[in-house]
Amino acid sequence: MNAPLGGIWLWLPLLLTWLRPEVSSSWWYMRATGGSARVMCDNVPGLVSRQRQLCHRHPEVMRAIGMGVAEWTTECQYQFRQHRWNCNTLDRDHSLFGRVLLRSSRESAFVYAISSAGVVFAITRACSQGELKSCSCDPKKKGSAKDSKGTFDWGGCSDNIDYGIKFARAFVDAKERKGKDARALMNLHNNRAGRKAVKRFLKQECKCHGVSGSCTLRTCWLAMADFRKTGDYLWRKYNGAIQVVMNQDGTGFTVANKRFKKPTKNDLVYFENSPDYCIRDRDAGSLGTAGRVCNLTSRGMDSCEVMCCGRGYDTSRITRMTKCECKFHWCCAVRCQDCLEALDVHTCKAPKSVDWAAPT
Repeated sequence: MNAPLGGIWLWLPLLLTWLRPEVSSSWWYMRATGGSARVMCDNVPGLVSRQRQLCHRHPEVMRAIGMGVAEWTTECQYQFRQHRWNCNTLDRDHSLFGRVLLRSSRESAFVYAISSAGVVFAITRACSQGELKSCSCDPKKKGSAKDSKGTFDWGGCSDNIDYGIKFARAFVDAKERKGKDARALMNLHNNRAGRKAVKRFLKQECKCHGVSGSCTLRTCWLAMADFRKTGDYLWRKYNGAIQVVMNQDGTGFTVANKRFKKPTKNDLVYFENSPDYCIRDRDAGSLGTAGRVCNLTSRGMDSCEVMCCGRGYDTSRITRMTKCECKFHWCCAVRCQDCLEALDVHTCKAPKSVDWAAPT
């Protein structure tokens, strides 16, 4: 079930070139010359009218989103680091992750969820750091409250995650809401699952006040957990993603296999089975696994048998500098020697067919 790219993936790479100073100086040039947000927003293709309106009104939020992209693409790559498809970004491709997102697969479901979560995380963090005019700390966290440890006062700067979720839903979902097809509904569902995942790990942090640090008085606030927790949670949801089909009236999903449970709002859903990602495939958006490093002793997805798809592997001997002969010296230092270590690196062989290397 292929569909045109929706969501943030069409315009995001171009937005980055405007908003990330390490990519382009356009944003800083606009500030220095008094250029308007309208100039920037009108030159980002693929935005629907609602997205363009939000861009005009909140250019600083767009910048926060752009600055957070590296964080959640890195998280995606971390979660898939031992798999055939490793969430590689394509520098020359306008959609950042290439044609893999054209397929309504589990990988697409994860990418939409982790990106939606990343937008919430980036906006919420920017609110707490005072970088946005439109929001600040959570205004609802005031006065006194109770928990299992007793009474405490709200203080500090609670993360305003409700604002992050509200803005992310309005902006990211705007394009999907223009469509009525199955892929749009799939993207909306996975976007929401990603947003909910960030809020799931909101935690209460407290500081004690009193004589000798006693907790006679406590000041508490709500803070987002490290984004790795969200990534780990969505990775588990990816492994348990549920294949669905559209219901008869086209308004929702039903499970493709009646033996499986109906998906909740926290689950990831997909329509199509994934390709095996073994070889370079233009239509599937697969880069293949030729040249990927594999683990000869593993029995998991990173093993040479699985990663190399049965094609075999090449072995090369490399040397690297490591710390060795480390000794503890009183008090309190550890001193080590620099040693050269030789080790074998195993990389997957390319398919024998000459057609596999066709450029994507």
